[in-house]
Amino acid sequence: MSVDVSDEAQLDAAIAEHDLVISLIPYTHHATVIKSAVKHKKHVVTTSYVSPAMMEYDQQCKDAGVVCLNEVGLDPGIDHFYALKTIDEVHREGGKIKSFVSFCGGLPAPEASNNPLGYKFSWSARGVLMALMNDAKFWENGQIVNIAGKDLMKSAKPIFVYPAFALVGYPNRDSSIYKERYNIPEAQTVIRGTLRFQGFPEFVKALVDIGFLDTTEQEFLSKSSTEPLTWNVLTARLVGANPANAGELLAAVSARIQTNDQELRERIIHGIHWLGITSSTIQVAKRGTYLDTLCARLEELMMYGPGERDMVILQHKFGVENADGTNEVRTSTLVDYGFPNGYTSMARTVGIPCGIATQMILDGKISTAGVLAPMTPDIYVPIMDALVGENIYCVEEKF
Repeated sequence: MSVDVSDEAQLDAAIAEHDLVISLIPYTHHATVIKSAVKHKKHVVTTSYVSPAMMEYDQQCKDAGVVCLNEVGLDPGIDHFYALKTIDEVHREGGKIKSFVSFCGGLPAPEASNNPLGYKFSWSARGVLMALMNDAKFWENGQIVNIAGKDLMKSAKPIFVYPAFALVGYPNRDSSIYKERYNIPEAQTVIRGTLRFQGFPEFVKALVDIGFLDTTEQEFLSKSSTEPLTWNVLTARLVGANPANAGELLAAVSARIQTNDQELRERIIHGIHWLGITSSTIQVAKRGTYLDTLCARLEELMMYGPGERDMVILQHKFGVENADGTNEVRTSTLVDYGFPNGYTSMARTVGIPCGIATQMILDGKISTAGVLAPMTPDIYVPIMDALVGENIYCVEEKF
């Protein structure tokens, strides 16, 4: 079955034939799906964050008896389950959560991280790069910290999970709301962020500084433009250099790299050569904007090959003040690998929680109507417990 979500009649007809709709299309279309589902009194499941547009249908879902359950993937999803599990345990014991720091990332397994970014795409390249331009906001030591999207990569810091992994992390959008969402008003630090391997932020920052993340439509990059274009000409246009002079072009690119660390600069230049964006022989696949054209190039080079595995790492770190006044650190850590030539870890850790939630709604085990997220034990506990049977769980430790 193929459905055009922008065709209301077609969407209505498809949804009317089923008991529940799982919406895994871009989040901007979820509200349209919910509107149709309410009309036909059909339940909805998504793995996306609840947006204001989706929340507008909350009362209509309640009136129609429709369960619209969201945020039941990995991040968001499994991260919520284990955050709330520990928070609820600490509160029941009379303790306080003084800090909550959470990082999650979909990465290549170490043996597959064989490129200068240490990254491969298990989902949209555009989505990955666009997320790198979001502003970030979080609580740190009782103060709100704001980071502009242009400075996000500069804010990356080493993150220790296990000694075997050389990881860095940077904050992800607005974490400040999780004081309320997770019911931890006592927390002085609340940060949720993204994990990558070392070297990724610096390389991406260089691409930003060169100008490649520009989303403005460019006539010369339109698919209707038939004039041949090589990467050295495109990059020279961004940095104001002569494409025919390889030395001048490389010097202009190097001048955009903002670091005094010579070794780091050399690694980034090596990555530039690997990417081929100064090449006079590699043809550009035009995609309308600098960003989308870069994405096309990255997808040529950075997809998973036969037999390669991906990996998901999630870690929550809780600073806990116990009822007796003592302090401890608790962690919840998930490290999961994909199967060579089989399901990726990203597919499993997003798809299986979604599937479990779907079955529970169909079985009547989750029946609260409205636009929901898994923030209460009656929803998150049974999904979390069922995931253990699929060998997807966090290891919990105290220090």
